[in-house]
Order: sequence, then structure tokens, then C-alpha cells
Amino acid sequence: MSRLDKYRKLAVFRKSEELVELAEAIAGSLKDSVKTEFLAAEIMTNAYIIQAKIAGAEGGSLYSLRMQNAVLIKFAAQDMFNAVSSASMFKLGEEDYVDLMREKVEEFRIVFVDWIRGFDKSYDIPDNWAIRFDTSTPEQEKLEDMRFNEDERFDGMPDSFDDIDFDALDNLDTEDDEDDEFFDEEGD
Repeated sequence: MSRLDKYRKLAVFRKSEELVELAEAIAGSLKDSVKTEFLAAEIMTNAYIIQAKIAGAEGGSLYSLRMQNAVLIKFAAQDMFNAVSSASMFKLGEEDYVDLMREKVEEFRIVFVDWIRGFDKSYDIPDNWAIRFDTSTPEQEKLEDMRFNEDERFDGMPDSFDDIDFDALDNLDTEDDEDDEFFDEEGD
């Protein structure tokens, strides 16, 4: 197993594999109809989203990005369970599947909570959405100081298109004359 696949050894991923197996069984048992095709697809899609988001969270280390994936996992688990419940409510599948899925989702939730508690909260940056950071804390102020400074980055840049000297741009010596030929042929 490569370094990139080490997430597959995590308890949360192994538990998600159990969700996928149950989702496949439930989706396969639904009676053939337009309603069941949609619900079966909803069940399977969300089961796979859970696994993809676990891999995504493990692929990075920023706390806010890992938690973003965690929230999407939570939504996918809820949506998957809702689709199973809908199938039962419309009598499109076995009622026993609702209880089985409820149990599997609860088992997954317990492992999931342990997993996200292991995320390193100290390794993060502000994302300007103010979801994680309180702008009045010293932590936020320190991170704001490290943030991209637009004034510094764009110093000397024109404020608008009206301030651009396009004649000077036309006289720039380019290394690749093929681009110029392309634009000349297109009439630009």
C-alpha cells in the first residue's frame, strides 16, 4: 500500500466500507422503477462521497479544510440514511434496512467523532469566511498578519484598465512569436 493509500487503514475508512457494502445491498434490493433508481443512486452516491471525503481530509493537513470534508461526510451520511428511510416509507424496499442503516450510521458516527477529534486545530489559516476564526482573538490577529497583503502584492499595478498603456504593451519583445502569429491569423 502506497503512502497515498494509508487512509484506507483508518478505522473511519474501514467503517465507511461497511456503509458501502450495506448501501450496495439496499440499492440492489429496491424494486425497479423510476423512484427506486433515484433513491438507489442517492444511497450509493452518498456512500461513495463519504469515502472520497475521508481521503480528501487525509490528503491535507489544514484544520479548516479537514473539517470542511468532515461536514460534507456528515451531510452525505444523513442524506444516505434519508434515502433509505424514503425507500421504506414508500414501500419500495425492506423496512429492516432502515434499522440496519441506522445502526451502521451510528457505528460510523462514533468512529467519525474520534477521527475528527484527532485533527490538529493549531495548523490552520483564516479562510475569510469567519467560520472557525473569531476576528477579535490574538490567534486571529497573528494569522491575519501572515495573510496575503493585497496592497503590497499589487503595488505599482494600475487601478483600472484606463490606466494601462496598451501601446507600451504592444511594443514588448516576446520570446514566442508563434502566439503573435496565432492572434494575427485570428484577426485580433
